[in-house]
Amino acid sequence: MSAVLPVLVAKLSNATAAAFGSQYGALDPELRPATKPEFGHFQTNLPLRMAGSLGQPPRAIAEQLVAALDLTGLCEPASIAGPGFINLTLLPETLAAGVNEPIVFAPRGERVVVDYSQPNVAKQMHVGHLRSTVIGDALCNVLRYVGYEVIRQNHVGDWGTQFGMMVEQVLHEDLQVESLDIEGLQQLYQRARKHFDADGNFVELSRARVVLLQSGDAETLAIWRQMVEASLVEFDRIYAQLGSPLTRADVVGESAYNDRLQGVVDDLAAKGLLTESGGAQCAFLPGFAGRDGSPLPVIVRKSDGGFGYSATDLAAVRHRIDDLRTDRIVYVVDHRQGLHFQQIFALCRAAGWLPEYVPAEHVAFGTVLGKDGKPFKTRDGETVRLASLLDDATSHARALLDERDALEEPARAAIAAAVGIGAIKYADLSSDRINDYVFDLDRMVAMTGNTGPYLQYAHARLSRLLTKAGWTEGSGSVGVLVTPAEQRLALLVAGFEGSVQQVAETLQPHRLCTYLYEVAAALSAFYESCPVLSSEGEVRSSRIALCVATRRVLQDGLGLLGISAPDAM
Repeated sequence: MSAVLPVLVAKLSNATAAAFGSQYGALDPELRPATKPEFGHFQTNLPLRMAGSLGQPPRAIAEQLVAALDLTGLCEPASIAGPGFINLTLLPETLAAGVNEPIVFAPRGERVVVDYSQPNVAKQMHVGHLRSTVIGDALCNVLRYVGYEVIRQNHVGDWGTQFGMMVEQVLHEDLQVESLDIEGLQQLYQRARKHFDADGNFVELSRARVVLLQSGDAETLAIWRQMVEASLVEFDRIYAQLGSPLTRADVVGESAYNDRLQGVVDDLAAKGLLTESGGAQCAFLPGFAGRDGSPLPVIVRKSDGGFGYSATDLAAVRHRIDDLRTDRIVYVVDHRQGLHFQQIFALCRAAGWLPEYVPAEHVAFGTVLGKDGKPFKTRDGETVRLASLLDDATSHARALLDERDALEEPARAAIAAAVGIGAIKYADLSSDRINDYVFDLDRMVAMTGNTGPYLQYAHARLSRLLTKAGWTEGSGSVGVLVTPAEQRLALLVAGFEGSVQQVAETLQPHRLCTYLYEVAAALSAFYESCPVLSSEGEVRSSRIALCVATRRVLQDGLGLLGISAPDAM
């Protein structure tokens, strides 16, 4: 369909120029999918937008435009609806050609860095990391699919005051830190925090330990590295369970920028962008003010001489521009960091580190809520750990499959994991990312409605049908589209490329989810009115080919979302 739409737009523009003059031919027809099947496949409101300047009723303009419009071989004769909408209905052979057209995205020659997931060393990954990881993975998949070179960056929190505190607690307790797993590290942090809050001498020791860490003290670094390693082992396990392609090669922690932080301060100072405030080195940028109207600073260096996460983020931007040579930067971080990134990007542009032609985008997302409408917590009021959440999802899916009793082990266990994890991912991705959403496993794993399992089942059902049909790879193409149901399905299937492109441009994965659900719903209507196995001749071959194309769209679309598409459920 990617080849048809530009042709339709060009024909509309030519007809507009012929009927009303070249200046009107330059107007974008803004061709959109028709809102209802009875309006055909596409429609434009161009006559309504031209009415003011032409001083004519929109319907009269539409009549003149349609009279000048030549759609021979592409569409049925154009029709006019309402006050002046022009409706276009593609010919069945045009629809068939759109389905058969291969999808090819040429390399763009552009590099994009996507910063996402961002867990903290010595802490369990929790539900808050779910959204960043799932959204980030989907965006990386889509951007790579449309031709970008994608560099994943996992900005792990592995530096700062808390590690001085924890190393000092290890030494205080004479612990063998290599024996601790992630749970042991989290408990160590809690003990160190209590010690820090209760003992002034421990506070001073901890602060001195931070200096030793930052200056490369061998003993301190050795303990810190063991903490990092234990944490990365757990992160790797979670990513594997989640089906995320993130690896250690993608980890670029805060510590990686330690040697660059003083250079950030020196360069900003040399450019006259820093002001001392309360002993801290701050940047006060125009347009950023607090609720009381007072200037809102970016604290680059703290009053105690330490560096905060603003300095690290500034160094990260410089690294991505200077060393990675990126053409686009995407940060998948929750919406509460919106102001922070606005300031970081503004300061980098003011310093000349972030060229105006390089987009820097904060992909913000909302909060995961419990059924009570409040931030998702355990019964004890603690943040829900991601590991337990993934286990629960798999168990829910397993119970669903056990009811069906159609699969043997080990396939049942593998599919339960694919369905459970897929259900969580799809629920996260299917609503506009900026919105909060309620975490409800019963709803997520449902086989009906706009859910991951519904789409996975649609794919599995197609796989079963094609096996029964004796289909082999590379055989047949869509040729005959007799009924409205198969024409509707063909139109949607041919729109896959445009849907993916839209996600790459808007960074809104829910648009792809909506599209795939529409495909699955159209497939259900197709099943009801268009027999496949019992049909004959060219109709049978064409319907099988349409099923093949639909399965490919569901498989590829789910894959871009990071969701498996089982062949049986």
